[in-house]
Amino acid sequence: MAKVRVENFTITLDGYSTGLGQRMDAPFGDRMEGLHDWMFAAFEDRDAGRGGIDAEQVSRYPEGSGATIMGRNMFGPFRGPWEDESWTGWWGPNPPYHHDVFVHTHHLRPDLSMEGGTTFHFTDEPVEKVLDRALTAADGKDVVIGGGATTVQQYLRAGLIDVLHVVVVPILAGAGERLLDNVTDALGNYKVASTITSPRATHVEIVRR
Repeated sequence: MAKVRVENFTITLDGYSTGLGQRMDAPFGDRMEGLHDWMFAAFEDRDAGRGGIDAEQVSRYPEGSGATIMGRNMFGPFRGPWEDESWTGWWGPNPPYHHDVFVHTHHLRPDLSMEGGTTFHFTDEPVEKVLDRALTAADGKDVVIGGGATTVQQYLRAGLIDVLHVVVVPILAGAGERLLDNVTDALGNYKVASTITSPRATHVEIVRR
């Protein structure tokens, strides 16, 4: 049965997924340097055949996934109405998704088809409706909630996430957006299933009870 998953969602030791001042030259905001160093090193280890905890964990995302959901802030650094439609995401002409991606936004624009099979769909529909569309597009495969924190929180509050894989790295942001804010009631429906630690990060798997 298809699941709704959050994979490799990286936060600081004090719980932030983004800091203050997100912008083009600081996509995750201030004091967030090194947030994903564990991931880049893991890809290098995996591609070189070295393996390891992080390499195993970073490979979870594409396995079995058929659609992705994200928020406007993950798609790009811009807020408010689109000045134009020239921005096509952080990932270049061939994004790594290779399937349908649904972008929550109050400012709609036409679907955007990219190389490699990725199509971005911009929607202001409720999370339940967007998930239905994503499950249909995934055609029996899992749906991944990519982020950011606000988007993950919406799906947690609606009780729609089955597995939440959080990666905690040893840096401190001090301010910004915390992953697990505003979900107090929802967390009663979840439990920590496992933790595993590498020299670079701690991986926590949270699942529905």
